Amino acid sequence: MSDPSPMKPALLRSLLLAALALPGACARAPQAAHTSPPEVGVVHVEPQSVPLTRELVGRLSAVRTADVRARVAGILLKRLYKEGSEVREGQPLFQIDPAPFRAALDAAQAALAQAQANATNAHVTAQRNRELVPGGLVSRSDMDNSNANERSTAALVQQAQANVESARINLGYATVTAPIAGRSGQQRVTEGALVGQGEATLLTTIDQIDRLYVNFDRPADEILRLRAAERTGEVSLVAHDQARFQLMLPAGKPYPIEGTVDFADVSVDPTNSALAFRGLIANPDRILLPGMFVNIRLSLGRENRAFIVSQDAVRRDTTGSYVLVVGSDGHALQRRVQADTMFGSGWIISSGLAPGEAVIVSGVDRVQPGMLVHAVNQPAAPIAAAAAP
Repeated sequence: MSDPSPMKPALLRSLLLAALALPGACARAPQAAHTSPPEVGVVHVEPQSVPLTRELVGRLSAVRTADVRARVAGILLKRLYKEGSEVREGQPLFQIDPAPFRAALDAAQAALAQAQANATNAHVTAQRNRELVPGGLVSRSDMDNSNANERSTAALVQQAQANVESARINLGYATVTAPIAGRSGQQRVTEGALVGQGEATLLTTIDQIDRLYVNFDRPADEILRLRAAERTGEVSLVAHDQARFQLMLPAGKPYPIEGTVDFADVSVDPTNSALAFRGLIANPDRILLPGMFVNIRLSLGRENRAFIVSQDAVRRDTTGSYVLVVGSDGHALQRRVQADTMFGSGWIISSGLAPGEAVIVSGVDRVQPGMLVHAVNQPAAPIAAAAAP
C-alpha cells in the first residue's frame, strides 16, 4: 500500500492560493456591479407660434359636368369631335339624321302658308261685310259669322307659326352641340344606333376642369376642440373661406398652385360624424383630373403655444405618443403628448409638455422611465419648416 504523504504538499499549496485570491475577488465584486448612468442629450423646450396645419386626403371633382343627350329621336349618323379633346360651348358633337325633321319643317311651313291664305280671305270677307252692314245689304247674322271666321283663321295662323318653330327646333336638335366648354368624354353610342326613342339617350359627357373642386371632411369633435382652443387663445383660426391649402401629387411633389376653401357644411354627416368641406383650385395645365385622390396640407391658422421636438424624441405605443424628459432629480420621466402634425422634420407638440422641460432627444433607446440619467444639454437641431400653404 502506497504512502499518500507525497500528495499533501501540492494540495496544501492549492488551498492556500485559493484562500489568498478569495478576499480580492470579494472586494472587486461591488465595484463591477456599479455602473454609471447613461448619457443622454436634452433640449429645453419653449412654446412658440407655428402654423396650424392638417394633413388629410381629398378627392377631386369637376366644377361643372354636363351630360350630352339626344333630345330628338333618330338615327345617329356620325360623331363630329375627337374623344377626350377640349370643346367649346355650342360646338357640334353629333349628327342625328336630319331628313325627317327637315321634312316636318317643310310641312309645317306649308301649313302656315295655307293658314295665312285662309286668314287673309276671311279678313277680306269680314271687312267687306262690315262696309255693307250700314246699308242693310248684309244681315247681322252673316256679319257675326264673318267676324268669327276672321278670328278663327287668325288663331290658326298662330298655331301654324308655333308648329313651324317647333319643327325648326327639332331640326336644330338633330345637330347635338356642347352645352358647356370643357373636356369631352368617351362616345357612349355608336353610329347607326337609334337614339332618343322614348328617353334622352346619353351620348357623352363634358367636364369643365380648368378649375376643380377638392372635397374632404374633418371630424366634428376636432372642429369643436379647435374652437374651444381659440377661445382660450391657444390657437388663432382663420375664417373657413380664407383657409388655404396645398396639394401633394401622388409622386410626392407639391402642386404649384394654392387653393382656397369655398364651402363648409353646416350639418354633421351621421354616417361618419364629420363635416364636409370643399375647396377650389385652378388647373390651367389640366394636370389634375376629376376623381383623383390627393394629399392636402390645409392651413387653418396658427398655434400660439406649441412645442417643436425632433422626430427622434417622439415614441409611440399602443396608448399613443410620448416623450421622455429629465426630472429635477435626474430620473427619466414619461410624458404623454399629442403629436399629430409634422412641422418640417419635427413634430408639433400641442399638449403634454410644460415650458422649460428637458426633453431627451438623443440616446432615447438606452433609457427607460424611472432610470437615473446623465443629461447633457445640446442645442436644438434646426428643424426645416414645411412650406407654408
